[in-house]
Amino acid sequence: MSKSIVVGSTLAVLGLGGIALGAWQVQDAQRGPEYAQITNVETLTRTVETPREVCRDVVVQQQAPTRDPHSVVGTAAGAIVGGLLGNQVGGGSGKKIATVAGAIGGGLAGREVQRRVEAGQTTTTTQRQCETVVDTREETTGYEVTWRHGEAVQTTRLDHRPQGDRVLLEEGRPQWDAVASRET
Repeated sequence: MSKSIVVGSTLAVLGLGGIALGAWQVQDAQRGPEYAQITNVETLTRTVETPREVCRDVVVQQQAPTRDPHSVVGTAAGAIVGGLLGNQVGGGSGKKIATVAGAIGGGLAGREVQRRVEAGQTTTTTQRQCETVVDTREETTGYEVTWRHGEAVQTTRLDHRPQGDRVLLEEGRPQWDAVASRET
């Protein structure tokens, strides 16, 4: 075989290989970037409960404290008045019995009058009343994104909501920072 045939054949094979490589690169460049379709975005949340104390001032009426819990003043005053009235009735030993009976009856009546008067006496105060209430709110924890490429459907969890309805793929993996809307 002649040298020129070998050199010519070698050059032809290399030329054809170069043409094929160039055609593949042109075809790949024309195909453009690959995208996956975003089919669903679900917001993931959790419930956060925050307790707090709520206080308010309330006007309260209470029975006034007594200075004489045994009603000594009312009993004594009633006994004196009853004894004086009983002393006005009858004569002799009947007068003494009427005085003693008037003192006993007056003492009982005076004690009851004092208790009723004191029961009707009230004082008004302002009291601070507090209760714990719970504030509830929903907090977003992430997003579950379902996407499709060809026949494959996959789900990915993201910290941020994707923008657009498709995502750029590089070597089959979504590039979530490069999500794009479909151009029409």
